[in-house]
Amino acid sequence: MKITRIALAAYGIAVLIIVLDQLTKAWILSLPDVASVSQIPVGYVFAEVIPPILRFTFVQNTGVSFGLFGGGEARWGLTIFSVIVSAGLAWWATQSDRRLLITAIGFVMGGALGNVIDRIRFGYVVDFIDVSGTGVFPWVFNIADSAITIGVVLLILDSFLSDRAAKA
Repeated sequence: MKITRIALAAYGIAVLIIVLDQLTKAWILSLPDVASVSQIPVGYVFAEVIPPILRFTFVQNTGVSFGLFGGGEARWGLTIFSVIVSAGLAWWATQSDRRLLITAIGFVMGGALGNVIDRIRFGYVVDFIDVSGTGVFPWVFNIADSAITIGVVLLILDSFLSDRAAKA
């Protein structure tokens, strides 16, 4: 299998997302004066950034993006599933020549693997971006979750744009 230059762009985006995700999580977890992450209580508010719109709140997400399907029983299943999806996306990137699709693949792959790292390290995903004070979006999330969401939106957009170009 030949890895194309454009596929390398997807991998680069994924690495950038992973690094940004892990750096922000390391930063947020370093804020409280505790010896171990396990000493941080769930719901601990690190900072009121823009009260009540934006807070940094510690949540242990045992589910998928935005806490969906939580409970912790599926830790390794979700981990394996995310790795398989990321491998499939990595292969798809080698078959693609559309920049928007490559960008979408990089975002989803990076977000999925960023959360996999947490599941392996902690047994849960560290979520901390809390906009629940708006009353519109009740979930606490992280950079990886945001990247997955943006990537899926870009996948949908690419699908519409490529369908329209094919019909023209």
